[in-house]
Amino acid sequence: MFRTMTRVPGGLMLIPLVLGSVIGTFAPAALDIGGFTTALFKDGALPLIALLIFATGTQVTMRTGGPVLATTGVVLLGKSLIPGVLIIGLGAVTGPEGILGVSILALLSAVTNSNGGLWLAITGQYGRARDRGAYIAGAVNDGPFFTLLFLGASGLGQIPVVAFIAALVPFVLGVIVGNLDAQWRETLAPVPNIVIPFFSFALGAGIDLGEVASGGLTGIVLGVLITPLTGGLVYLGYRLLLRRGAESGIGFAAGTTSGNAIATPAVVVAADPSFQAYAAAATPQIAACVLVTALLAPLMASWALKRSGADPARDEAAEAAQAEEAQP
Repeated sequence: MFRTMTRVPGGLMLIPLVLGSVIGTFAPAALDIGGFTTALFKDGALPLIALLIFATGTQVTMRTGGPVLATTGVVLLGKSLIPGVLIIGLGAVTGPEGILGVSILALLSAVTNSNGGLWLAITGQYGRARDRGAYIAGAVNDGPFFTLLFLGASGLGQIPVVAFIAALVPFVLGVIVGNLDAQWRETLAPVPNIVIPFFSFALGAGIDLGEVASGGLTGIVLGVLITPLTGGLVYLGYRLLLRRGAESGIGFAAGTTSGNAIATPAVVVAADPSFQAYAAAATPQIAACVLVTALLAPLMASWALKRSGADPARDEAAEAAQAEEAQP
C-alpha cells in the first residue's frame, strides 16, 4: 500500500485526505466515538503537523539556512503578496462583490494562503531541504492573516503576531536541536513518511464534500485556476530569482488552498459584520478550492519536474552521500 501511495504525486497526503473527507462526510459518527480513535483520526492534525514542523527544522543546518530563507521569501512573494495586491486592485474596480459570483473575500481567502502540510508532503517526495524548510511561508500565510492584512483599510488589520510566533517555535527549536545533535537529525529524518498520512486523514475529516459540491462551478473553476496561476508565480520566482533551473517545477507545490482557509470568512465577519453577505457563498467556494488544489498541485509539480528531467530529492541524497565519502 505504501509503495502505491508514493507512486501517486503527493499520494502520501492526497489519498488519506480524500479518504478522510469521504468518511467525515458520510460516516462522521465513526470518528466521534472518543478515545484514541477520535484523538488520532479526527483531532490529531495539529499536533502531528507540529511534530512534522519540528522534525523539518532539525534537517535545516547552518549550511542550508540562507537558502531556506530565500526560498521562503520567494514562496510568500509569488503565493501571497503579488496575488493579494492584484485582488485588492480588482476590488478597487468591482467593490467587495468581486467578479463572476466570487467575492473579494472569497478570492483573498482562497488565493493568498497555501497548504503547508501538502507543501511538506510534495517537497518531501521531490524537493531539497531548503524547499521543505520553506514551509515557514505556509505558517505565515495559512489562515486569515493575509486576508485581514489586505482588508486592513476596512479596519480589519488585527495582525495576530503571537499566533505567528507560536507557529514558528517548533521549527526554530528543531533547527537548534538538529544543529546541536546530528543524531537527533538522523533519528527524525523518517518522520514525514510516518505522520503525513495520519494528519492528512484528520484534515480530510474536516472537509464536508456536501459543502464542496454546494460551492458549485465557481468554486471548482477558482480551484482549477489557483494552482497554475499562483503556483506558476512561485515557479517563476524559483527560476528567475532563486536560479533553480530544472528544479523550478517544485514551485507549483505552492499553488494550493489551506484547509484552514475555510474558516477565514467567519473570522473576517467577526471582525467586520459588513462582510456577512459574502461569507455564505465564500465558505463552500473555498472548500472546493481546498480539494481541487490538493489534487492539482502535486500533479503539476511532478509533471513539471519530470518534463525538465529533474529529481531534486534524489540529487540531494547523492550529494550528501558523496560528501560523506569525501570526509577523511
